Amino acid sequence: MKSAFDKIMGGLDDAVAYAEGDHSRGRVATVDVKAVRAATKLSQSKFADTYRLSVATVQDWEQGRRAPDRSSVTLLRMIEADPAGVQQIMAKIPA
Repeated sequence: MKSAFDKIMGGLDDAVAYAEGDHSRGRVATVDVKAVRAATKLSQSKFADTYRLSVATVQDWEQGRRAPDRSSVTLLRMIEADPAGVQQIMAKIPA
């Protein structure tokens, strides 16, 4: 059985390998931002406004210039699962 240290070191080795170009050893959480937005039937501007994102960020994600970070992927998956529910929650949070 691997120790916690061995597991951590294995993860670090995988992260370094991934950073050096070995994409077979890592997983990148991603989501099809354009498809999520299209499912909401919102423009980029309205989507960004509704979910408190910058329009430039949404554009960058959709055009592949940047990938959403882990927290953003989680938000996007929540929007994908229940856009109205996420909108209701967002309405309760002060901007």
